[in-house]
Amino acid sequence: QLQLVESGGGLVQPGGSLRLSCAASGVTLDYYAVSWFRQAPGKEREEVACIDDDSNTYYTASVKGRFTASRDGPKVTVLLQMINMEPDDTGVYYCAADPAGTCSQYASEYDYWGQGTQVTVSS
Repeated sequence: QLQLVESGGGLVQPGGSLRLSCAASGVTLDYYAVSWFRQAPGKEREEVACIDDDSNTYYTASVKGRFTASRDGPKVTVLLQMINMEPDDTGVYYCAADPAGTCSQYASEYDYWGQGTQVTVSS
């Protein structure tokens, strides 16, 4: 059973940077699509970034040019580098994995989820 653990969240000022990690236990993530979802208070969970099994990346419009998803060398970790952060980036960030290897904006497509990490952008 694949387990995912996110880390790297915290409080950052507007314009600052954070790097989130999604670590898999016991297996590599090479053949999985891994997405990052964000849930802000009172809002629906939304996909912000995804990396598929070919390492192609996809981003929602509001984070393009600021967020970068990548796979770590040993392939058990997926990273989300966030720069020029804005208050609207605040929320709980979840990583999710789909063994089909294809990115989807729909949370229901993902079989495995981490517990989430809080990101707060505030001065």
